[in-house]
Amino acid sequence: MALFCLRFAPPPPFLSALPSIFRTVRMRTLRHPGARGLPSRHCHGQGSEEGATIMTTDNGTADHGTTHRQIDAGIMDPSTDGDLLRHHILDFRQMTQFAEAPWIFDQADGVRLRDTDGHWYIDGLSGVFVASLGYGNTKVIEAIERQLRTLHFAPPLHGTSIPALDLASRLRRLAPEAMQGRHGPGIKILSGGSEATEAALKLARQYWKQAGHPRKYKVIARYGGYHGATMGSLSATGGWERKSVFEPLVPGFLHHHQPHTYMEAFAHLPADEAAEAAGLMAANMVGRMIENEDPETVAAIIVEPMSISAAGFVVPMASYYRRLRELCDKHHVLLIYDEIITGFGRLGEWFGANFYGVAPDLLCCGKGMGGGYVPVSAVIIAGHVWEAFLGDPADRREFHHGHTFAGNPVASAAGCAAIDEMEERDLPGNAKAQGAYVRGRLQALQREFPDVICDVRGGGLLQGFEFDRVRYPKSTKPAKKFEAIARKHGFIARCGDEYVAFAPPLVIERADLDELLNRATDVLHEMVG
Repeated sequence: MALFCLRFAPPPPFLSALPSIFRTVRMRTLRHPGARGLPSRHCHGQGSEEGATIMTTDNGTADHGTTHRQIDAGIMDPSTDGDLLRHHILDFRQMTQFAEAPWIFDQADGVRLRDTDGHWYIDGLSGVFVASLGYGNTKVIEAIERQLRTLHFAPPLHGTSIPALDLASRLRRLAPEAMQGRHGPGIKILSGGSEATEAALKLARQYWKQAGHPRKYKVIARYGGYHGATMGSLSATGGWERKSVFEPLVPGFLHHHQPHTYMEAFAHLPADEAAEAAGLMAANMVGRMIENEDPETVAAIIVEPMSISAAGFVVPMASYYRRLRELCDKHHVLLIYDEIITGFGRLGEWFGANFYGVAPDLLCCGKGMGGGYVPVSAVIIAGHVWEAFLGDPADRREFHHGHTFAGNPVASAAGCAAIDEMEERDLPGNAKAQGAYVRGRLQALQREFPDVICDVRGGGLLQGFEFDRVRYPKSTKPAKKFEAIARKHGFIARCGDEYVAFAPPLVIERADLDELLNRATDVLHEMVG
């Protein structure tokens, strides 16, 4: 009920002072969310919109009747304003096409989202790997509200805030042991994932300049990897689809092939042995690249522990990361983990570094770190690296990088509350247990559809499958067809061209997982016919 009170309590004075045009409303009736054959069990009863009729089912969950959404009387309903929809720019999407069939969400609860047509969907993607605590977490919401009333912004050129220090303390404590150093790791709090990877790339270059190796500036990344949308992080990204229109990009970025690229060379071996051999070959190719480029010019290697992007869903073996760590130590190269997706319990461990047992020098985190309630991200800097940035102000060794909203008190308070929830409820443990269940269910689907699904892979609550490339050549993009049908069946998943991945909120329970996976099974049956 706390969420209900926050949404529908009398407006604060500053809202009451707004022009009356923003407060005069008309009513628009939405269709019942049970349309399109969705079951009535779609909400967890934490609140509803004004004007809704609420009924309770036998199992105690809330069931919404016809709901009214309030729209300003003097302005066209934005969800039906085609001109506005064409000019409201979404990520990586042609807005002319979107305006013809818009998908607009107006409410969420637990692990479900509702659109403006009144249909509810199980969120099998946590928004976009973000809503790790689900929707409507009262502890995080209350922490945000308290901080808004106390201090919503601290002057970043002059000091910091208590919430930012509290968040830094938590991140230092959670950092992998190998990153601790003599005095503990450094923490740079930011707002988004691209900011975090950009900061890590800049920090790596500055580190080597003040560590006596000014020629070290090159960064080795992977083809198919995704590291963000800013110019530096985009230069590290390995897919041409995201990059070509912005070229020329930042110089000094090189790319190597993903481990699975070498699988065909070991097709005669059992699957696990082939994956091990392919991973070691990929890592050794990185070693040769470093040597060919001159180790004195290579600053860092950046990788995602598990890579999931438009280019594919890649899950390397631990031996691959052990070999990369050895190569970085040998050639004095920093290892950067982009854990924007994999951090904070997603893989059943706090970080991918824990999952694989191999620690980086710089660890970028975001997305699920704050549960999506407020944008927040960070870079965790290994102690031995951060010490190079400490000294006399006259030496100008400080990190020459910053953003206006970096370390924002409200975002930091949200991050603290989210991490506390993860710890108190052992959400990494839940991700491990529920992830094992999802993997088993997907493997059962592979046995049921042996000529449709060729592989099941993942870790924790990031699990997925790949479509068989013989039955579904790459040009057919079977996962995109799956995605379109999934919408009709009331759930959301991450779909590339050839893979489908599930990454639901870490709070998800078994009944919701079963419902999600049962619907996914129905989609496969519909695809196969």
